[in-house]
This record gives sequence, C-alpha cells and structure tokens, in this order.
Amino acid sequence: MDLLALADFNLVARHGGFGRAARASGRPKATLSRRVLGLEASLGVRLLERGARTLKLTQEGQALHARMGPLLLEIDETVAAVTSGKSTASGRLRISAPLLFSQMAMGKLAASFALAYPDVRLEVTAEDRPVDMVEEGYDLVIRVNPARDETLVGRIFLRDRLAVVAHPAIGRPVADEPVPAVVRANADSLTTWNLKQGPGIAIESRLRLSSLLMVRDAVLAGVGAACLPVSLVSQDLAAGRLVHWGDLDVPEIALWALYPSRRLLSARVTAFLDHLKAAFPHGTPDELAAYLRDF
Repeated sequence: MDLLALADFNLVARHGGFGRAARASGRPKATLSRRVLGLEASLGVRLLERGARTLKLTQEGQALHARMGPLLLEIDETVAAVTSGKSTASGRLRISAPLLFSQMAMGKLAASFALAYPDVRLEVTAEDRPVDMVEEGYDLVIRVNPARDETLVGRIFLRDRLAVVAHPAIGRPVADEPVPAVVRANADSLTTWNLKQGPGIAIESRLRLSSLLMVRDAVLAGVGAACLPVSLVSQDLAAGRLVHWGDLDVPEIALWALYPSRRLLSARVTAFLDHLKAAFPHGTPDELAAYLRDF
C-alpha cells in the first residue's frame, strides 16, 4: 500500500478539502487529488464524496481516517526522533483510568507529568468501563486486573491487596456471629469473608455503596466492617482510626498500564510509563499510600 497516498488522504481529511490541504502543506492540489483517486482505486472503495463546493468523508473514509491518522502521526514522530537523534515527548496524550485510582492519585500524577513534559497535552478520563482504545482514540488505559486481550500489551505498575478493616469500637465477632458490613453496591451477595489466615468472618450487609471512598467513610463512622484496599486505609490503620482483621483470601489487585500492540509506542506514552515507574518504583501498596500521604 502507498504510504504517501495514505498520508495525502489523511491530510485532505484533516483539513476538510483539497484546497485547504494544499495551502496548509504547500503541495499542489492536483497532486493531492491524483493520489487520493489512486488510493481509492487500489482499495476498491470511495473514500470521499466530492460536491461542487463541499467534500465529505464516506463511511469507509471516516473509518480509514480514524485508524490511520494516529498511526501516521506516530510514524512522523518516530522519523523526527530518529533524524534528530533524540525522542521528544509532545502532542496529545489521552488516558483512561479507573475512578478510584483517578480520585486517589491521578491528579498528582497528571500535574507532575504536565510540569515535566510541557509539550504534551495530557487528557485523563476517569471511568471504570472497558474502552476500545483505537475506536475512542486513547493512547493508554489503566485497568485493574484486566481480562486478557490479544490486541493489547502492557505492564503492571502497582499491586495492592484487600484487607478487612473496622472501627475500633466494633468488636471482632466470635464463632459464627455475623458482623455488620459495608459493601460495594455491585458486589456479590456474600455471607462470609474468607481470610488468608484464620477463620472466616460471617457478615450481614448493613450498607451498600457504589464508591470505595464512601465505603471507607462509612467504616470510619462505625457503621460496620469492610473489605478495602490496603493503600486506601494504610494511614487510618497507622493512626488507629481503623483496625485490621486480616487480608481477604482473593487474588491480588494489579493495576496495568495498557496500550495497543499494533501501534508504535510514541515518545509521550513512553514518557508517561517512565513517570509511573518513577512514582511507584516497586509497585507496592505502601508506595501508593506514601505517595498519597506526601501530596
């Protein structure tokens, strides 16, 4: 496939017409038109609807522009980095991150990154839903224990674990006596918390909340016990506001930074991955707790 033709099509699509693309690039309008016509012929589809005064992308043209635009931009950045002998992080960086991690740490991370890389326009969206990185134009996503996806690669940058905690005024239950519990609104209807060490704890749901931050606030108020990430309650445990009853017998919490394997890893994505590594060099819950405490 002719990369020059793809680049010219992307130029025309981005500027909304052959004339504007020609003026912006200094390329002859006739050359741009000839290359786009050749690209349409090689693909066997019409990419542009040409009117007397207007130009509109067809459905196929929109799909090609959406997928090829970021790729061509990264190719340009890579060529520029190779020819200049260095890689400079610049341009727009779009990240999707989980709500809790965003509320806890992303503001500080984004601010320090923006100060370190002023040429990068960072955009962070806090959401727990799975996103289609290519279709929605994200460069990087942060996810908790993501399902395996052959189209994505990435790395774990933080690990955490769930602990059962309670207000000191709530006595640890004896035998099978249920303890009042605060649980996530979307959690399974469990009747027992199984611990990694020691007997399980029978629970009776007292309050169901959609946010772990709200769950922590309710536990601090003495409503009941709860399962919460260690990093979220580390300071409360150290100060004696909460007591630790044990760790939940479930797989660890792993935060992954993911990006599409079929795309070139841009300088701005590499810079953010390095920024995460510098913030959490060992990726432990204590590091996240310390990071929040020092903010």
